[in-house]
Amino acid sequence: MVGTTAFPSPPAPPLSRRAALAALRHWLMRERGWSANVPARLSFGLCALDSHLPNGGLGGAALHEIVPATQAAFPAALGFATAVLARFISSSPDSPSHPHRRQKKIVFVTPVHALRQYGLRQCDRLCGHLSSHVSAHGLYSLGFDPRRAIIVNPAHRQDALWALVESLRSRAPQAVVGIIDQLNLKTSQKLHLAAVDAGLPLLLLRPSQNLESSAAATRWRIAAAPGARDRFGSYARARWRLKLERCRNGRPGEWVVEYDHVAHCFSLVAALADLSFSLGAGDQPRRQAS
Repeated sequence: MVGTTAFPSPPAPPLSRRAALAALRHWLMRERGWSANVPARLSFGLCALDSHLPNGGLGGAALHEIVPATQAAFPAALGFATAVLARFISSSPDSPSHPHRRQKKIVFVTPVHALRQYGLRQCDRLCGHLSSHVSAHGLYSLGFDPRRAIIVNPAHRQDALWALVESLRSRAPQAVVGIIDQLNLKTSQKLHLAAVDAGLPLLLLRPSQNLESSAAATRWRIAAAPGARDRFGSYARARWRLKLERCRNGRPGEWVVEYDHVAHCFSLVAALADLSFSLGAGDQPRRQAS
């Protein structure tokens, strides 16, 4: 009988830095009882929009730019960002077996110098009074639980950038929202890489007059639209004119949408629900029935 010699198996190749970090995060989440199934995207729940975005929604680990169409549209842009995150929170796993997920917050970095550029009275609809603080009433009107918000009001631009980067690096919040008046390509790359490394979405509001090249995955231009009213004449649902100007691995498009803050869902405005309105650059118009 011929004997066999057992040769030792070759050692496993060393893990790359990215793979090692991913394995470490998975172990930490398992040890702390967190869910490893972090949502990979922020879906609008509206096929007309989601079909223009890669993987059917906004990337959950990327930088996204939100640009007011005019200076007066800044409250609308901030309200749109808040509504997106309110839906993101409502669609996240929230079972009793994952209690830490319910405690995660959304960080709002709203520097004083940036808000002054738009005029404090212009922010009154969402801020509630002449200050740089986002009010609980404004958040609640968009379906956002004010207890989930952490408001940071830095005085200087460098402090705002530091707060954005450190909030992402901590991985403590569920998402980060920021307002910044100036952003160059190098800084945007730093913010985008911080969001990718942390696996968190970063929504950044920028003025339209200072737009430069950036590393953002998407760029949205937001304008206010006349809100829907109930039978008593009060505003029932917020409406926005959305223009997706730039989308990596996606398609541009334009829509007029409204938001139900109770059901946390977006829908096309009934008068403009024709899907041909949301055609992108590579789409073909529909033929009218004869």
